[in-house]
Amino acid sequence: MTRRKEDLVRYWKDSKLITDEKLLNAFSAVPREAFILPEYLDQAYGDYPLPIGHGQTISQPTTVMLMIQTLELRKTDKVLEVGAGSGYCAAIMSRLCKKVITTEIIPELCNYAKENILRLKLKNVEVVCHDGSKGYEKEAPYDKIMVTAACPGIPDPLIAQLKENGVIVAPVGGSFGQEMIKGIKKKGKLMTKNLGEFMFVPLKGEHGF
Repeated sequence: MTRRKEDLVRYWKDSKLITDEKLLNAFSAVPREAFILPEYLDQAYGDYPLPIGHGQTISQPTTVMLMIQTLELRKTDKVLEVGAGSGYCAAIMSRLCKKVITTEIIPELCNYAKENILRLKLKNVEVVCHDGSKGYEKEAPYDKIMVTAACPGIPDPLIAQLKENGVIVAPVGGSFGQEMIKGIKKKGKLMTKNLGEFMFVPLKGEHGF
């Protein structure tokens, strides 16, 4: 597993897909095998999604890294993640920012993410069992927001809870493919940029599918 982890880092560096050295170090420090089901341990560093139960997946490593890199995290940032899954993205981001609030609408997965975060003793990650499509008003506003499931459009509550000049990254589109959108909030509205095509499971909840 160690060799394959190093292979991914080398691939990202050689291809210049991931250029943020701090992000590469965070990836190296977080064990992906701690966030997947036992039957997939031998595939922990395959560059593809893996099932985590309840119809959900842990995203492929390259997708995780591209999304986090796009957020341009700073040590002072408070981040909202919509869709904790098994807690993997939050674990990586926790090494790059002040605090991560990660929401999960599926109770069993929420508990799984909590256990994983607790096991790794990550003090600046809070896993909340909640419909993240509505944001999480209690901790708003946020410097950065990441949505890890396909949404029909970037939900209005997320835009409202994002700070001015804050960044949101989300896959937007239907069930058979989405466009990764980066939005920067300017005067209350999102200035958006398309980052290419991706495939995610659908966002659940009031503002999802």
